[in-house]
Amino acid sequence: MQTVVIGGTGLYTPEQKISNEELVESFNTYVALYNEEHAEAIAAGTVQPLQPSSAEFIEKASGIRSRYVLDREGILDPKRMRPRLPTRANDEPSFMCEMGVVACREALQQAGVGVDGVDGIIVACSNMQRPYPAIAVELQAALGIEGWGYDMNVACASAAFGIQAAADAVRNGSARAVLVVSPEICSGHLNFCDRDSHFIFGDAATAVLVSAADGPPGEGQFEVLGTRLRTVFSNNIRNNRGFLNRSESPGRSEADRLFVQNGRRVFKDVVPMVSELISTHLRDLGIEPHSVRRFYLHQANLAMNEYIARRVLGRDATADDAPVILDEYANTSSAGSVIAFHKHRDDIQRDDIVVLSGFGAGYSAGCVVMRKH
Repeated sequence: MQTVVIGGTGLYTPEQKISNEELVESFNTYVALYNEEHAEAIAAGTVQPLQPSSAEFIEKASGIRSRYVLDREGILDPKRMRPRLPTRANDEPSFMCEMGVVACREALQQAGVGVDGVDGIIVACSNMQRPYPAIAVELQAALGIEGWGYDMNVACASAAFGIQAAADAVRNGSARAVLVVSPEICSGHLNFCDRDSHFIFGDAATAVLVSAADGPPGEGQFEVLGTRLRTVFSNNIRNNRGFLNRSESPGRSEADRLFVQNGRRVFKDVVPMVSELISTHLRDLGIEPHSVRRFYLHQANLAMNEYIARRVLGRDATADDAPVILDEYANTSSAGSVIAFHKHRDDIQRDDIVVLSGFGAGYSAGCVVMRKH
């Protein structure tokens, strides 16, 4: 069986950033304008008034303090409340391609691999900028890679699913190396007018180079010991935007075509599902949870990660056990666990075991177990 390794990772971080305080100031201004506009209906009891938010509430509920975005001006405009991104012509690179190129080039440079050594690209993320042509094929052309590319969407678990697909392609000999790219423009599907979710997401892109080991795995590479995936259907995280929206009668509201979730139910369902997935995967590989050097978990909610780590380890996890990047980046969907891996792996020693896990809508969950070389 061909040994599969992760030789490099890359990260694109947008230049623009929004703090909780800035987001709350904009949101509360929107709330005041809304309540003023609907004052008569609110007084008559036919419309419920909107409630203001606070930076303290956001951090307590999620652990998030800030987020990077492609456009802060449109998001912070109380009369717009969404990013303002210029329409690009068909012969211009898409936003997702542009982000992905930066992340891919860093991953390739880190691995010391040229584009001529890559046979495939999988763009794995929660939202695609368009149905077709595939973003992966556009990215393949932009990088000058000969081979193949395709898009896949398994929400916040997409990167983990993409890594398994890439590892399978390497093992079966259909590719020498595959780039798994997660360009997440989460601000585009977020309802910034919703108090319960307007703070959740940020934008970023990651890339992971999955390849065959040329001889024994090299120093600095992470050997993929195993991957495991699981899906269970649920409507508790949903986005109803799709190509049939224009044909639906009656048409959906804009809020129904954006991210929605039942957060409490998601927490209750996903924590045991992911904990069991990671625990059984480690057990089947003959690895004791306490021997795992680090867990790179999906960066959605601090409390959720703490509960999952506690159930797997049988004790409270430290920041060193399970690094957190969502305080700075917020939830970047499938990119989050890879960002944590990218930023917190330099101190991993030879033969250390690490786990990367993404989970989210679907429900979907993926686990990648690796050993450092």
